[in-house]
Amino acid sequence: MKVSVTKSQILITVILMDLLTGMEFDLFVPSFPQLQIQFNLTPFWVEALLSINFIGYCLSLFFVGSLSDRYGRKRLLLLGLLSFIFGSILCLCAESYWFLILGRFLQGVGIAAPSILSFLIIADMCSLKQQQFFMSILNGFMNVAVGASPVLGSYLTLYFHWRGNFTALLLLGIFVLGMVVFFIPSQPISKSSELESGEEIKQEESKEKIVGSYLKVFRSKPLMLVSVHIFLMCVPYWVFVGMSPLLYMKDCGVSLAHFGYYQGILALVFAFGSVLFGLIINKADSRRFLSINIGIFVLSFLLIGLVAMFYSHMPLFITLSLLIFVIGQIIPSSLLYPVAINFMPESKGRISGVIQGGKLIFSALSLQIAGYFYDGSFKNIGLIILVFVALSILTLVLVIRNRELMGVK
Repeated sequence: MKVSVTKSQILITVILMDLLTGMEFDLFVPSFPQLQIQFNLTPFWVEALLSINFIGYCLSLFFVGSLSDRYGRKRLLLLGLLSFIFGSILCLCAESYWFLILGRFLQGVGIAAPSILSFLIIADMCSLKQQQFFMSILNGFMNVAVGASPVLGSYLTLYFHWRGNFTALLLLGIFVLGMVVFFIPSQPISKSSELESGEEIKQEESKEKIVGSYLKVFRSKPLMLVSVHIFLMCVPYWVFVGMSPLLYMKDCGVSLAHFGYYQGILALVFAFGSVLFGLIINKADSRRFLSINIGIFVLSFLLIGLVAMFYSHMPLFITLSLLIFVIGQIIPSSLLYPVAINFMPESKGRISGVIQGGKLIFSALSLQIAGYFYDGSFKNIGLIILVFVALSILTLVLVIRNRELMGVK
């Protein structure tokens, strides 16, 4: 088999892993109102179905990141996908809320592997500029899935009740598992220099414990700065995703059939914007594009604040105000994640684990806070989102000014 054909098969498999990751979080969200009625839940416990998934994901990814640097990507992918499939079966068959919680936890544990390792498989093969291009393209595919998921999930819930969503996730998980078995190599396709140094890295890392192996990552101030910016920037979207089913369908009167369009448009705009940015990324001046992005974030801060204070029961205005922030996420998401994981090339898995873990920890905590203070309108949700938009602006300014980060090649 030719290497080019092999790389094409790997890329298709990576895209499918990203599709599964994108759908895992969003596909079942439209069924929140049904789950609330079926299991007699408060908004806090409905949001716990997302938070427990995030917790399982977070606990798993630190092990996945470290172990994948030592033992390869494929073994961890197979274990993760098997856990995800088992969790999906539990959710599908759940007759009590606590079985559903357990299933969501195992789904989170399992989805960590394809989530953080899919791009690392590409990173093992490509230069930084190529990684930034593929990051844009993969962001596009993942967010097509994220954007389509609420729409698909709404109709699955409408015609097949809430179990239909978990059936779809189970079938997709099984398909992706088969693709990984056949098309992901046990050893990465790397440049010769990387292969030559691989044995030395493995010998050194075999002496490290999992917790200790993260110390070097956490001690790097530039790396922590860019990581903090990445996961702070993701929180506003996840707060919106977690709270919008109750806000839109229960309190703003949006029908189940139309709910997915309000949420899905955000991810679809991000997807198409990412692909367009990928087409010009080789000519992009990172510092200049990131500087422009600060203006977009400031505009989104003003619009979200305006809607939260005066239009907190109007779904269209709420969605449009979040749309500006989502557009602002496109450039940093494509440029900064590859910069972060290449800051310490021997620790790509661990860096990816730290970033994904930070995103999930902050998202889970923010979701629970939003659920606790939810008052039937966008007002309190919007105020929480504004805090993270402001922090995103501050950290992006610091990232742009950091010469070590902007000088990574």
